[in-house]
Amino acid sequence: MLTTQIRTEMTAAMKARDAVRVDTLRGAMSAFTNELVSKGKKPIEELADADAVTVLKRLAKQRKEAADVYTKGGRTELADKELAELKIIESYLPQMASREDIEKVARAKKEELGVTDASGMGKLTGTVLKEFQGSADGNLVKEVVASLFA
Repeated sequence: MLTTQIRTEMTAAMKARDAVRVDTLRGAMSAFTNELVSKGKKPIEELADADAVTVLKRLAKQRKEAADVYTKGGRTELADKELAELKIIESYLPQMASREDIEKVARAKKEELGVTDASGMGKLTGTVLKEFQGSADGNLVKEVVASLFA
């Protein structure tokens, strides 16, 4: 299970005195516990891998947004810290689909659904996202689908 792996690696990071990794993984474990409680489960239960990936994606998105804000505010040291945490979090996320893979599936689904104009973009985007089941970035899928109608 992903939560067990993260807990084990957090212990190893503590022994190695890797402060950034410890803080990042401790924050992830805390987010897992919060997710369990919000679903009405006990905090000592194990979070399913699918839910853990959802939480990690949320944490990654928060780190990206914070890094952007810090960069725009001229606080590069804080942005670097957020980006370092993002890199650690992304190492636990499944590999995201490439632009080429998304384009291939989008073209196939466009033919399959018979979408011929831009009015079917939303339907096509939804179908492509469902096909990848969370392993594709939604913004990239929108971009690829829009490029098919350009």
